[in-house]
Amino acid sequence: MKAVPWSGVQEDRLIQGIRRQIVTGEKVMLGRIRFPKGAKVPAHHHVSEQITHVLTGALAFVLDGKERVLVRAGETLIIPSNMEHSAEAVEATDEIDAFSPIRTDWLDGSDAYLREGAQTR
Repeated sequence: MKAVPWSGVQEDRLIQGIRRQIVTGEKVMLGRIRFPKGAKVPAHHHVSEQITHVLTGALAFVLDGKERVLVRAGETLIIPSNMEHSAEAVEATDEIDAFSPIRTDWLDGSDAYLREGAQTR
């Protein structure tokens, strides 16, 4: 067991200027994601339950193609397994996502919806 400083975690550069760092345990994964204002994560779904905590800024989520939820600094959103969701940074945003089970698509690079034309690891 050891403390992992975010400053030492490799960063992925994704679509629209989105930057992501990943720390994994045995059964849970954390992702720290930084969004420039206006950056969008396209609609997608995954088997992992997701908990998003916004550190600074604000994200507007669309859940199941209809419900819009604004999550501001200090707030947390729980997204159930397999629920379609998208997000847009209404302000420059720094947030932490927790996933269980671990998102293997983030680890093996098959998360194409976030990578088109982006330079990664």
